[in-house]
Amino acid sequence: MSKLFPWRHLTRQAQNTLYSKIPSIPSLSFIKIPHFLFHSQPEEEDFDPPFSPTLKPRKPNKKKKGEKKQNASSTEDCEKVHNFTVNSDLPFDYRYSYSETNPAVEPIGFREPTRFSPFGPGRLDRKWTGTSAPRLQSGDLEKVAEERRLVLGEPLSEEETAELVEKYRHDDCSRQINLGRGGVTHNMLEDIHSHWKRAEAVRIKCLGVPTLNMDNVCSHLEDKSGGKVVYRHINILLLYRGRNYDPKSRPTVPVMLWKPLAPIYPKLVKNVADGLTFEETKAMRNKGLNAPPLTKLSRNGVYVYVVDKVRVAFETEEVIRLDCTHVGTSDCKRIGVKLRDLVPCVPILFKDEQIILWRGKKDEEQNSGS
Repeated sequence: MSKLFPWRHLTRQAQNTLYSKIPSIPSLSFIKIPHFLFHSQPEEEDFDPPFSPTLKPRKPNKKKKGEKKQNASSTEDCEKVHNFTVNSDLPFDYRYSYSETNPAVEPIGFREPTRFSPFGPGRLDRKWTGTSAPRLQSGDLEKVAEERRLVLGEPLSEEETAELVEKYRHDDCSRQINLGRGGVTHNMLEDIHSHWKRAEAVRIKCLGVPTLNMDNVCSHLEDKSGGKVVYRHINILLLYRGRNYDPKSRPTVPVMLWKPLAPIYPKLVKNVADGLTFEETKAMRNKGLNAPPLTKLSRNGVYVYVVDKVRVAFETEEVIRLDCTHVGTSDCKRIGVKLRDLVPCVPILFKDEQIILWRGKKDEEQNSGS
């Protein structure tokens, strides 16, 4: 560096010599010579801030005895939390969704290993089978029903019900839970009990595919939570906790840490519908695609009256079409499954978010038999 910047190390004698050689010109007396040309550091030190050596790294402070104990205790707490097991005594099998799954239909495959429990490793005393966590022992159903009756207490009078409904039925209610495409999920039970700590009832707003069968939603809410549906208007429900509900003694609901992947179920639509030939099935599909839509369904909408519309339409039509644009392919298939069981009917095609339903030959067989 001394070769690159020799002026940085000029001695004081050299500065005086350089200053004496500068001619004194009266006309240039106003010119000021920069101060840094004559400023130097002692000869013994090489002071150059931009290129000065870095400071030595500081040694880490020694940990005190108290800190070691605290760190050890924190690791022990983490191990305890990791090994914590919830003793689940609820009298039903744990599933991700109770209202949108049918335990009678077994999957033909899984998209993830069944050993990965959504409750986390070592967090539940039940074994995860890929679709549910079955209860260990068959409990006494009569005893469970009696305990629920004690919690609910005497039925509400008309005045008490009207007061409760007026308090919680409005859209600006802070005690509201939204029920979406997942239906009555397992983690929703924990949300209900959390609201019941500070409120007598919770408002539930239902949207999407579960609204096709509101009776199923109400039955699962009452069965899994232990409450009572005291108000129902289209897709709005009011779930009452009971007169003798005690938040301190409420059941423990283990929470699912993630949503499990849906298993693989048998194919919904067959290449050839039952009771028809291949050519007849093809003709039915073309007829349905060219028919005007019975109704148009919106994404995450309210489908309470769809089942009745389909039943009425099948009195005069053999094939109908439902326009499900922007609803989604997965929701279209769920709608088709529910309509197949509720109407009943036969879904013969899902194409471009259009559902084609065939009423089947049941009516003709009944007429011929009579």
